[in-house]
Amino acid sequence: MTPADLAAWRQHMGYSQRAAAAALGVTLATYQRLERGAEWTGGGAVTIDLRTALACAALAAGLPSWGEEKRPE
Repeated sequence: MTPADLAAWRQHMGYSQRAAAAALGVTLATYQRLERGAEWTGGGAVTIDLRTALACAALAAGLPSWGEEKRPE
């Protein structure tokens, strides 16, 4: 998943950056760093890990957290 993919996922979900961060269980600053694709200090590249990519896919598919019942549509 690239930073552009993450931004596209957020827009598809209709999330603000703050809402996307909350949905993924990260701070707003962490989410912004992921979507930016670079560290705030030094500008080093940031990699979006597989867990984050899978969480985005699960949220987009409407899957509940493990052990929870699927929410009615």
